[in-house]
Amino acid sequence: MTPPVRELRLVVTVPDYDAAVAFYRDVLGMTESAEYVSEDGGRVVILDAGRASLEIGDAAHARSIDDLEVGRPVAGPIRVALQVDGVDVATSAAVDGGADLVAAPVDTPWGSRNARLDAPGPLHLTLFEDRT
Repeated sequence: MTPPVRELRLVVTVPDYDAAVAFYRDVLGMTESAEYVSEDGGRVVILDAGRASLEIGDAAHARSIDDLEVGRPVAGPIRVALQVDGVDVATSAAVDGGADLVAAPVDTPWGSRNARLDAPGPLHLTLFEDRT
């Protein structure tokens, strides 16, 4: 049986389109799957992020993750988590590419290494490397 949802797509409206595209495509390495220009000149690009999932948590869980990864509450209601290979290198590249470091990579009790950033766009990001 085919599941009713086939793709999760996060749609973000950004104040600086070129900077956001450069960050996610060129710095983080997401591949471009489509780009469209509307009649009024508006632009959108669809970047492939590999597998997608929807993680739903309550406020207590969000606070505990913020405390573990950052040491204080920082995330709003939406935090984007991107799995990468080599989170330390990816975090440095993200900062060099325009993201603001919120918290350097830390090892988690569940076997991943996670970093927090505020990315151009603006989105609050977790970059994580699964070490299990």
